[in-house]
Amino acid sequence: MRKEPVIIVGAGPSGLATAACLNHHSIPYVILEREDCFASLWKKYSYDRLHLHLDKQFCQLPHMSFPDSSPSFLSKHLFTSYLDDYVSRFKISPLYRRNVESAEFEEATGKWIVKARNLVYGEVEEFNGGGLVVASGEASNPFTPEIEGLAAFPGDILHSTQFKNGKNFKNQKVLVVGCGNSGMEIALDLANHGAQTSLVVRSPVHILSKDMTHLGMILLKYIPVNMVDWLMVMLGKLVYGDMSKYGITRPEEGPFLMKDAYGKYPIVDVGTSQKIKSREIQVVPGISGIRGNEVVFENRKTHPFDAIVFCTGFKRSTNVWLKGDDYLLNDDGLTKPSFPNHWKGRNGLYCVGLSRRGLYGAAADAHNVAHDINSLQ
Repeated sequence: MRKEPVIIVGAGPSGLATAACLNHHSIPYVILEREDCFASLWKKYSYDRLHLHLDKQFCQLPHMSFPDSSPSFLSKHLFTSYLDDYVSRFKISPLYRRNVESAEFEEATGKWIVKARNLVYGEVEEFNGGGLVVASGEASNPFTPEIEGLAAFPGDILHSTQFKNGKNFKNQKVLVVGCGNSGMEIALDLANHGAQTSLVVRSPVHILSKDMTHLGMILLKYIPVNMVDWLMVMLGKLVYGDMSKYGITRPEEGPFLMKDAYGKYPIVDVGTSQKIKSREIQVVPGISGIRGNEVVFENRKTHPFDAIVFCTGFKRSTNVWLKGDDYLLNDDGLTKPSFPNHWKGRNGLYCVGLSRRGLYGAAADAHNVAHDINSLQ
């Protein structure tokens, strides 16, 4: 199986972690990356104030810890600097501007045949691999929902990947669509820069502090998830009180259970909750349509806006280019098998970082994949 190199699709943290683990076992590999740099989501498509929401011990990649001098919650700049050092230490050299168009296992030869378009020259290149690792990430293709009237909206329309900071939105009426961690933090940044900010919250969410999240992650190593969730909900009620009067309710299921079962992360609060309580950020329901610059909400109220920022997540295109797999990944490019057997498919197919377990999960996946491939040599 190992005569041909392992092909890794994606040079984000998951792909880099996989490369380092393969390198640790002296297993040859090739990384194909469609962007012109590694970790492009962090380097090119993230907002300025972004910090890791989990303590650094849960975010470091295999075989290289964060410096002792680094803070517990790293800024975007410090994390990308760490990735720069990581790539340098393990001599990782991705092939950039390669957009994978197909990957298929060839029974006759026992190889993976991967075809990728060279976006510089426009030609299709073929790569043969003894194994294939899908590490293209949970956040690969920005998703903006279809909303009636959106195309005719006269103001600015951005996806979260295009938002840098709120400096240019002072005194503007800005609607943030999506109440995940990005939406919450971008709404905070807009409010801090003097924008009249509204936030669409369509479904119940858990709000936890960084310290609460850290405590929960530690406790999960020792006690069942339902007990951890019970404690988190109690602490959430104590710290944040009843947010329903502001338009935010809690789910019936616990925060860590929801993360594991549905990939729905709890909100790690960095100050947004206080802005909501002070009414500096207005919570609004889902959108039913747009008429000119007026947004019509599901409660039939309308409000004018100067800009809309969509923090509506991502879709994956793995199902378009990965051929013949009916076991490992679903139509949305996430894992079918449940943890902890989610990372291994058939015929030398693997995935890293697609189980909605963040950087911590990606690091564990990379270790597992490299150990498995090494055992087959």
